[in-house]
Amino acid sequence: MVKIGYTMMTEQAGPRELVDHVVGAERAGFDFSVTSDHYFPWLESQGHASYAWSVLGAAAQATERIPLMTYVTCPTTRYHPAVVAQKAATLQLLSEGRFRLGLGSGENLNEHVVGGGWPAAHVRLARLEEAVEIIRALLAGENVNHHGAHFDVENATLWDLPDTHLPIGVAVSGDSSCELAGRLADLLIATEPKPELTSAFDGYGGAGKPKIGQLPICYDRDRDAAITRAHDQFRWFAGGWPVNSELPGPAAFEGATQFVRPEDVAESIPCGDDVQAVVEAVRPYVDAGFTEIALVQIGGDHQEPYLEWAEQKLLPALREL
Repeated sequence: MVKIGYTMMTEQAGPRELVDHVVGAERAGFDFSVTSDHYFPWLESQGHASYAWSVLGAAAQATERIPLMTYVTCPTTRYHPAVVAQKAATLQLLSEGRFRLGLGSGENLNEHVVGGGWPAAHVRLARLEEAVEIIRALLAGENVNHHGAHFDVENATLWDLPDTHLPIGVAVSGDSSCELAGRLADLLIATEPKPELTSAFDGYGGAGKPKIGQLPICYDRDRDAAITRAHDQFRWFAGGWPVNSELPGPAAFEGATQFVRPEDVAESIPCGDDVQAVVEAVRPYVDAGFTEIALVQIGGDHQEPYLEWAEQKLLPALREL
């Protein structure tokens, strides 16, 4: 059975609200949760960007059952991989084994803040590979001295290590990242239901491992209101990864999406309260081989009615898939 997850979207709600939301998601019966890790929102109208790791620590204490996951953290620019390993180990202890570490090569939107420039995609991927190897070694309890092409680590050891294995996921968008994920990751992460990604991951060593996708929706009893909100806060989604990873800030996303119409957003994001529309949007992920799908409810102040609707109507319908 495909697992259905809840997304704590740090770009659209404050930290206390995010923790309340994931508590509600656990109560509603979601199978897992994921958390974005941003320094900026995509668009100014979203209005938030709290520190994801503090939110996750609070969520680990406020919840009892629901798994937690970064979706995703970039371990190469804002964060050094040795620090990411320490954060992940601590969170796995706080959550009593419910945490998975999702990693990706990053977006200029969030990583430019430390002033190191924004390298080409192949360099970002090489950095990610080196970072994953460092993180794995530290989580395995090794004392790490590393002098590589992109990172130095001097005499690093994690003193608080979880007893349970901490799964690492890698976000993919093409063949090269699928090769990296198949070789080094415990699970695949993707935001589009492309069967070529899952098949490549399987071919590179990922067969039988979890595959996690993500789908935005905009629940509202008033479909027109849902379309308006989705357009206002989520039209950046139309850009696709090659564009979205390069833009440096909300103003750039405002400019890049100025000609995206509400009807364009409504064609790609289920809006309103039609359960079957969401089921049909999830189906391509299932057909592509994804084992878990994290839903994003658009609008930080529209989570409570969504969670009630999800518990009563949406989750039962999706579980029939």
